[in-house]
Amino acid sequence: MNRKKFLSNLTFAGIGISSIGITACGNQSKKNTTSSSSKVPFFKISLAQWSINKMIKNGDISPYDFARLGKKWGFEGLEFVNTLYDDVMKASNKSLALKKFIVQNNQLANQYDIKNLLIMIDEEGDLSSEDKNTRLLAIENHKPWVEAASEMGCHSIRVNLNGNVKKVESWKTLSKESLSTLSDYASTYNINIIVENHGGYSSNADLLIGVINDVNKNNCGTLPDFGNFCISGKWGAGNVGCIEEYDRYLGVKKLMSKAFAVSAKSYDFSLEGDEITIDYDKMLSIVKEANYSGYIGVEYEGSILTEEAGTIATRDLLIKYA
Repeated sequence: MNRKKFLSNLTFAGIGISSIGITACGNQSKKNTTSSSSKVPFFKISLAQWSINKMIKNGDISPYDFARLGKKWGFEGLEFVNTLYDDVMKASNKSLALKKFIVQNNQLANQYDIKNLLIMIDEEGDLSSEDKNTRLLAIENHKPWVEAASEMGCHSIRVNLNGNVKKVESWKTLSKESLSTLSDYASTYNINIIVENHGGYSSNADLLIGVINDVNKNNCGTLPDFGNFCISGKWGAGNVGCIEEYDRYLGVKKLMSKAFAVSAKSYDFSLEGDEITIDYDKMLSIVKEANYSGYIGVEYEGSILTEEAGTIATRDLLIKYA
């Protein structure tokens, strides 16, 4: 049996066991408890929609299958990705399309008894652009998503600050201006503005946490991702081709001081079920030491396993070290 098939079989063989563990830890059932499932995790597990982006883009499923799959696979919360909804992003009347998006996703969350947590926002403009009009337009483009998140019962929207600015001081100044403005707007909707380490300057934890601290607003924070610490060069799955990379463990530790959410990135797994590029035991220790007790979102980006198998393998890995 080849490695890919072995891992896939191993992952699906563990679905039943892990699902029992999640149910027991959530106090939804007192049956089938074991010594492992009686240990309550210090966090809850959510599903990042990017984990199923290929299935959506290939037309295998609808983005509105998100809640159904999240519930089926044993997750408690959902982290949406705006760019996976062509019906909204490519709509001639985006305002109307967004209203339908809100209604439909609220209905699905209620139907499947799963919680809407946050919306990851991409392709809505550069919040650190040196061009003032571009930057102001980006801020305006993010505001409807703040309103949508509020109506969906989410706690945050995730924004990007990777930046195309050459001078780091300019990036700092412009990023702080945009975050301050957007955070003030979001505060009236009880929504947090959170920044992920997502390439460029934002993947330098020292720079990003410095900006967040300078903004100094209660609803402005971070979304530490276990894998996105490539500062320069090509980055993506596994940071292959990255020229300069910030230490991921140090980076997560620094960003946890302002974390409203955490992203458990994964790419590939050993035969024992461990992520081969990220030490999950070490990462979860860092998260726990920060006294974090919120949701940790599974974000599978690998190509060896299917999206379903990779997502479940990541979920099981979190449970293993919980």
